[in-house]
Amino acid sequence: MSEQNKRIIPLLPLRGLLVFPTMVMHLDVGRDKSVQALEQAMVDDNEILLTTQTDLSIDEPDIKDIYHVGTLAKVKQMLKLPNGTIRVLVEGLQRAQIERFLDNEEYFEVEMKVLNVTEEEDTEEKALMRTVLQQFEQYVKMSKKVSSETLASVQDIGEPGRMADIVASHLPLKVSEKQELLETVPVSDRLMKIIDILNSEKEVLGLEKKIGQRVKKSMEKTQKEYYLREQMKAIQKELGDKEGKGGEVEELREKIEAADMPENVEEKALRELDRYEKMPGTSAESSVIRNYIDWLLNLPWKSETTDRLDVNHAQNILDTDHYGLDKVKERVLEYLAVQQLTKELKGPILCLAGPPGVGKTSLARSIARSLEREFVRISLGGVRDEAEIRGHRRTYVGAMPGRIIQGMKKAGTVNPVFLLDEIDKMANDFRGDPASAMLEVLDPEQNNSFADHFIEEPFDLSKVMFITTANNVGTIPEPLLDRMEIITIAGYTEVEKQMIAKEYLLPKQVKEHGLTKGTIQVKDEALLKVIRYYTREAGVRSLERQLATVCRKAAKIIVSGEKKKVVVTENTVEEMLGKPQYRYGKAEEEDQVGAATGLAYTSAGGNTLSIEVSLAKGKGELTLTGKLGDVMKESAQAAFSYIRSKSDELQIDPGFHENLDIHIHVPEGATPKDGPSAGITMATALISALTGKKVRKEVGMTGEITLRGRVLPIGGLKEKAMSAHRAGLKTILLPKDNEKDLEDIPKSVRDGLEFISVSHLDEVLKYALVGEGNESKSNKS
Repeated sequence: MSEQNKRIIPLLPLRGLLVFPTMVMHLDVGRDKSVQALEQAMVDDNEILLTTQTDLSIDEPDIKDIYHVGTLAKVKQMLKLPNGTIRVLVEGLQRAQIERFLDNEEYFEVEMKVLNVTEEEDTEEKALMRTVLQQFEQYVKMSKKVSSETLASVQDIGEPGRMADIVASHLPLKVSEKQELLETVPVSDRLMKIIDILNSEKEVLGLEKKIGQRVKKSMEKTQKEYYLREQMKAIQKELGDKEGKGGEVEELREKIEAADMPENVEEKALRELDRYEKMPGTSAESSVIRNYIDWLLNLPWKSETTDRLDVNHAQNILDTDHYGLDKVKERVLEYLAVQQLTKELKGPILCLAGPPGVGKTSLARSIARSLEREFVRISLGGVRDEAEIRGHRRTYVGAMPGRIIQGMKKAGTVNPVFLLDEIDKMANDFRGDPASAMLEVLDPEQNNSFADHFIEEPFDLSKVMFITTANNVGTIPEPLLDRMEIITIAGYTEVEKQMIAKEYLLPKQVKEHGLTKGTIQVKDEALLKVIRYYTREAGVRSLERQLATVCRKAAKIIVSGEKKKVVVTENTVEEMLGKPQYRYGKAEEEDQVGAATGLAYTSAGGNTLSIEVSLAKGKGELTLTGKLGDVMKESAQAAFSYIRSKSDELQIDPGFHENLDIHIHVPEGATPKDGPSAGITMATALISALTGKKVRKEVGMTGEITLRGRVLPIGGLKEKAMSAHRAGLKTILLPKDNEKDLEDIPKSVRDGLEFISVSHLDEVLKYALVGEGNESKSNKS
C-alpha cells in the first residue's frame, strides 16, 4: 500500500446522511468537534473523511458510534450562517476505511486508507450495467420522483462503479442499506445488489399504484354518489318535493346503525333503505318499504328489562292484588326461585284455566308487576285468520305484522309478560288455522326464531313469559295444549267471595264512585246476602257489578241530602238492589219421588242439575227433554238398560218397559247440557220413580254409570263441590276413583259437606234413597 493511500485526516461524523463518491452535497455543521474538524481540513488540503453515525439520536458520538467505512471528500465551499451553523459544500472522492483513531480532544482525527476500486471492462460488468440502466429507467417512469435529467446523466456514465454510486444515491434507502452499498467495494457485487433493490422498489411502487387506483376509484364512487344525490335533491326540490328523501334517508340510516339490530336484520334494513331511496315518492311500494323499515326500527331486538328476582317481594304483590289462588302464586314463586339460581331459564307457558270472573287476566298483570316486566295483552277470541298470528306478506295491500310482533313492539322489550287471552276461543276456517300457528309461538324449542311473514327476519321470543287464559280447556287443540302448563282456577267459595268483596272489590268501587269510608259502610251480613241472593257465578264479576249498584244508590242518597252516611245492612240490601234474583241454594225443600240432584261442570264453573222422571201408562217409550247432548242421552239409555237387567233385584215390574212411557227432563230447558257425569243421577231418579221410593233432598251426586252398574270417575270435582256447597246440599256421592281430588277442594267447603265415595250403583241407592239403609257411614270420606 502506497503512502498516498494511507494518511491522517480529520473526521466529520454525519447524522442521518451518507455521501457516496462522486456525489456533491450541502451539509449543515453545528457541533463543536465537527466545526473544528472542518477548520483543520481547510488548513490542510481541504480534504476530510465523512462517515455516518450508527445511531441518529446521539448528539456527541463516540468511536463505537461511528461506521468505520466512509467517503474521502473535498470541501468545495464553506459559509457561516447567522445562527452559528456552518453550511459546507462537499464532493465525495473515494471510499476510505478508518485504520485507527488518534488522540485528539478537539475533534476526531483518524488514520485511514483509501479503498481502491479496480474496474475492468469485462462482459459481466457491461451486462450488469445495462440491466441496472434498464431497471433504473423503469423505476424512474413508475416513481416520478427522479427527474429525466438525472436519468440522462446516468445514461451517459461509462464507469460501472460511478454508475452504481449515483443510482444508489437516488434510491429511497435507509442509511444502513446505503452504508452496506458503500462498504461493498467490488463493482459487480455492488451492481447486483442495486439490481435487487431496484426490483424490490418496483414491486413496492406497483403495489402503491394499485392501492392508489383502488382508493381513487372508491373516492370517485363516493364523489359520484354525492354528486348524484345532490342532483336528486335539486330535482326533487324543483318538483315541489320540499327537500326530497335525502334528509329522511340519512336520518333513517343513522337510526338503523344506532338501533343495535342483529347483523342480518341490519343488512336487510339497509338494503330496503337503498331501494326506498331510489324509488319515486309517488310509487305505492315506496310507502310499503317505509312502513317496513319503521317496523324494523321500532321492534325491541335486544332491549331488555332486568327482572326483580325477589320471591318475598313477588309474594307480597300477589297477596296484595289477589285473595286465595295459592296454587298459581306458588307456581310463579317457583319460577322466580329457579330464575334466581340459573339466570337463564326460558319463559314458561302458563295457562290459567277457569270460569269467567275469577281473576285470570288481573293475575297475569300482577305477575308482570311482581317481576317488574312490561305487560302486553292480546285477545284471541274470534281470531280465525292465521295471518293474525304470523302477519301478512308484504305483497298484500295494507299488510301488517301479526299480533305477536305488534305486541312485542308495544312492549318495547324482549322479555315482557305476554298475555294471550281467551286462547280457547280461536276458530279455524278457509283462511287457515290460527291455533296451529300458535304452536311455533308457544314452543320453547322453536320460538327463539319466530318467523313473521311481514318482518321476514327471525325474532327471538324465548325470553318472553307467555301466559294464556281459557274458560274451557277441552276446546284447545291437543298439540297446543301439550305446550302449556295448565293451572286451574276453579272459582271462589262463599267465604272467599265475602273476603274478596270486603278487601278488594268494595274499596275499589267506593273510590270510583267518589265515596269514602266515612260516607258508606257495608255490613258483612249485607255482603253475604248480595253473594247468596243476587249472584250465582264462579267468579266475582257479577258481584262487583252489584256492589257498584249499591255505591251508585248511596251516592244518590248523599248528593240529594237525605243522609250524610249510608249504612248498608242485611235489611236495606233489598231496597237498593230490588227483589232477590236467585233462591239461595237449589236443594229440594223435601224428599221427592223421581227427582234427583246431580252436579254439573260448565264453562262458568260448577252448577247443580235437577233431574226429573215422570211415568205414564203407555207402550214403553223413553222421552228425553231439556236440550240434552248426545253423551247425556247415551247415559240415560245406559241407565235404562241397567235397570231392565236388574229389575228383579230392584223389585221393579219386569215389564215396565212395555207398559209405561218414561219421560226424563232436565230443567232449565233452554240451556244446552252435555257431559258424562249425570249417569248415576239419571239412574237414581229413574229407580226412584219406578219403585216409589223418595230421593233424599240433601244428597247431590256425580258419576258415570256402566251397563254393569259400575261408577266411573269424572272431572271438575272441585267446581261441582263448590256448587253443591253454594246450593245448600249436605252430602255428595262421588266415584271412588275421585277420592284423590278431595284435597283440591277448599277446606271451608270440605268442612260444610259430607263426601261419600261409591264404586257401584247399589251403594249410590243405599245413600240416595230414603229407607235404603243410608244411615251406614262405612264408605264416607
